[in-house]
Amino acid sequence: MRLQGTLVPEIAPMQPAMREGTLRGLKSAVIIGHTVGRLNFKRMQFMRGIILAGGAATRLRPCTKVTSKQLLPVYNRPMIYYPLNTLIKAGIKEILIIVAPERAGDFLNLLGSGKDFGVKFTYEIQDKPRGLADAFIMGENFIDQESVALILGDNIYEYDFTEDIKNFKSGGKVFAKKVPDPERFGVVKFDDQMKAVKIMEKPKDWLSDYALTGFYLFDNRCVEIARNLKPSERGELEITDVQNFYLEKGELQVAIIEGAWEDAGTFDSLLRAHNLAKEKLQDKFVNNL
Repeated sequence: MRLQGTLVPEIAPMQPAMREGTLRGLKSAVIIGHTVGRLNFKRMQFMRGIILAGGAATRLRPCTKVTSKQLLPVYNRPMIYYPLNTLIKAGIKEILIIVAPERAGDFLNLLGSGKDFGVKFTYEIQDKPRGLADAFIMGENFIDQESVALILGDNIYEYDFTEDIKNFKSGGKVFAKKVPDPERFGVVKFDDQMKAVKIMEKPKDWLSDYALTGFYLFDNRCVEIARNLKPSERGELEITDVQNFYLEKGELQVAIIEGAWEDAGTFDSLLRAHNLAKEKLQDKFVNNL
């Protein structure tokens, strides 16, 4: 049987002939069908991961004139190791890394196939950034029929998403954090019962102090949703439009995360990320990262 996105047999009550051995019994059941046991096929679902690591990162010039932002050091590791650890620690085994063409070789030299980390990496080249939701279009074949966890390559978390991923069934789930500079992010507005009622991408007028962080869980409908989006005024396919699709259907969960979070896209936030990594994250890495 293949573990990723296939049919896995559930064997109805076994007759004595099948108890001689699992493999021999399974083979007999396939051959003689209902005489020995009835096979019910149930599809197992596995979360797949995407790291978005493209873009020009102009806010970090001149440092990013010669390398990708996600390859810059954050304390004692390349930045991309942090989102990788977020996914791998949560049990995700297949990860798509979306990179800019001029930096693709650097990522391959650093990360390879994923074997050293106990996972499998796939790479896609993003010739031109078209917005975060473009990751789902680029990853259509990779996502296949599975749910997907998308993380931005410059997002660093103290929070552990393992239980969120393990318990995810369908729809969408996103993660909010109260911040002093919400204008940098997509934001979510809550009602008096802390239920999400509105999501906007970098609103010009204040809407909320709760930013939506760069980690998203969606079922595979996100691919078709992204394909049908129209570019925003910024000319991008906005991740907030995907979120609003699920929100309007009542299928979006918004969780407020604990612990520190940094979107290391500016020099100030990059400095905070260094300190976070040094002081709180050194004992949280897995699989040779």
